Amino acid sequence: MNTGLEAIISATLERLFGLHEAPIDLQETRKEFDGDVTLVVFPYVKASRMSPEATAQAIGLALQEACAEVQGFNVVKGFLNLTLSEATLQSTMDAICADAHWGITPVDTSLPAAMVEYSSPNTNKPLHLGHIRNNLLGYSVAQLIQATGKPVVQVQIINDRGVHICKSMYAWKMYGEGETPESSGMKGDHLVGKYYVRFDQQLKLEAEALIQGGMEADQAKKEAPCMKAVQQMLLDWEAGDPEVMELWKTMNAWVYEGFNATYQRLGVHFDKNYYESETYVLGKKDIEEGLSKNVFYRRDDGSVWIDLRPEGLDEKLVLRQDGTSVYMTQDIGTAIQRFGDFSMDSLTYVVGNEQDYHFKVLFLILQKLGYTWASTLSHLSYGMVDLPSGRMKSREGTVVDADDLLDVMEATAKRL
Repeated sequence: MNTGLEAIISATLERLFGLHEAPIDLQETRKEFDGDVTLVVFPYVKASRMSPEATAQAIGLALQEACAEVQGFNVVKGFLNLTLSEATLQSTMDAICADAHWGITPVDTSLPAAMVEYSSPNTNKPLHLGHIRNNLLGYSVAQLIQATGKPVVQVQIINDRGVHICKSMYAWKMYGEGETPESSGMKGDHLVGKYYVRFDQQLKLEAEALIQGGMEADQAKKEAPCMKAVQQMLLDWEAGDPEVMELWKTMNAWVYEGFNATYQRLGVHFDKNYYESETYVLGKKDIEEGLSKNVFYRRDDGSVWIDLRPEGLDEKLVLRQDGTSVYMTQDIGTAIQRFGDFSMDSLTYVVGNEQDYHFKVLFLILQKLGYTWASTLSHLSYGMVDLPSGRMKSREGTVVDADDLLDVMEATAKRL
C-alpha cells in the first residue's frame, strides 16, 4: 500500500514544488491523532517557500483532489495525517490475505549471511524457562532478518565441558547404578540434570561436615571430597582419560537427544552447533599476534592483559599466567572462526544483560585486533527471568522446566 501511495506523493511533490525524487517519510499515524499514515513535510519547506503547516495543507489538498486513495487529511504542525479510503484499506487486506507470504522477500543466496547466536545451553541440565525466552527471541530475530531477503545462519555454542559438566558425571558414576534414559523412562537431559542436583546435595552434606569441624564455608566447599573428585575428573578429561571421555560422550549424547526433542517442540533449529570442547583452545594464537602488535601486554607473572581504560572500560585478563585461556579468549577465537566458516556481514549475540560488559570488551578487542567486521557485531541484551522466590538455580532444582512449561501450554491450548 505505501509503495503506491509513495509514488503518488512523489508525483504530487514534483508537480507542486518541482521536487524530483524527494525523500518520502511515511509513518503510521500516532494513536492520539486522526488518520492512517503520516507524511513528514519538513524536507519540502525550502522548496515550497511556505511554512510547514501551509506546505502540509497544500500537499493534502492536492492529494485529496487527485488521489482516490486519500479520503481526508489533517495537519498537525509539520505533519500531514492522511485518512485512507475504505476501498484502499480493503484492497490492501485482500492482497495480504491472497498471498501467504505477503511482505516476505525471497531469500537471495548471493548476499552475505547474517549470523544469529542464541540458546547456547550447558550439557549438565535440561532447558528451562530462561532458555525458552532466549530461543523465542533468537528465532524471532532470525526470521525477521530472513524476511528481508537476507540469508540467516542460526548457531549455538554448546557448553559441553568444565567443572559443571563433571559434577553430573561424577554423581552418576557414584550414585547412578547404571541408570539410563531407557531404564528410567526419563528424557536424557532430565536424567543428567537429576545427577547435577544430586551432586549439589552431596556437596552440601560434605561441606557441612567440614564446617562443623571448624572450616570456613567457602573453603569447605573447595575441600569437600566430592569437589576434589570432580576437579580430578576434569584434569582426567583434559588428559584424554579413556574412561572419563567415554562417560562424557555417553552423557552428552543423552542430553543432545533431549535438547533436540525440546527444540523440535519449540519449532527452532540451528544450522551449526559449536562446542566449547572444541572452541576452548581457540584464541590463544590471536592473543600472541596481538601481543606482537602491542594490543595486549604481558605482566610480570606471565599473564596477558589488555588495557581498555582509555575507552572507559577496565583492564581485562585474556590469558592466564599458566597459558590457559579464559572465556574471553575463547570468544575471540570463536568469532574469528565463524567469519572464516561463513560468508557473512553481521553477527548478533542474543544473550541476557548480565553479559553486557563482556560483549563491550569482546567487540572492542576484535576492533583493536584489526578485524573490520567487528563493527558489524551486536549484542541483543534483555533482562533475566526470575521467579517470585528469586533467581532460578538448576543445581538446587529451583527452575521452571522447559518441557513442563510446554506441556502446560499445550494442555491449556487444547482446553481453549
